[in-house]
Amino acid sequence: MAIEVELRSFISPEKYAELLEFFKANAVLEKEDFQETHYFDTPEDLRIQKNKAGCKVWLKKGKLHDDAREEIEIKLGHQDFDKLKELFLSLGYKVEIKWLRSRAQFNWDGVKVCLDNTKGYGHILELEKLSSPELKEETLNLIKQKFKDLNIEVSPKEEFEFKFNHYKENWRELI
Repeated sequence: MAIEVELRSFISPEKYAELLEFFKANAVLEKEDFQETHYFDTPEDLRIQKNKAGCKVWLKKGKLHDDAREEIEIKLGHQDFDKLKELFLSLGYKVEIKWLRSRAQFNWDGVKVCLDNTKGYGHILELEKLSSPELKEETLNLIKQKFKDLNIEVSPKEEFEFKFNHYKENWRELI
């Protein structure tokens, strides 16, 4: 079983532009994307997303903003997004949050880098690497070192929780 180990930081628009240039020069650009993601009001973190490549449904186990969580993902074609949405709405789930995000994704020495510009939410740097549960701490330390190399502080979970809750309450007006 693989787990996703990730850390994030809110960054300024200026730092976003600076990092975009840095990664274009020092990493491999894997994709640039626009994503529409819907989170459902379920006990687990259940989402659907459409993007340039198609759509997907995925479930992240554990708590939102944890450093490591198990993830189950199923990829589908573009035409399936509305069907997925209708399926979950028919089961009685409601769209709790909708995100509109531009993302640049890089591979930087084996670490997945995502630079996000999310409408109404802000600019975020995310560093992520898949790991086995046994190597979780080693992987987390590697990601922490990468943040140090970039001279960027990891945003505290409390800041993400606060901004997430604000967005959750106001996303319809913010987008």
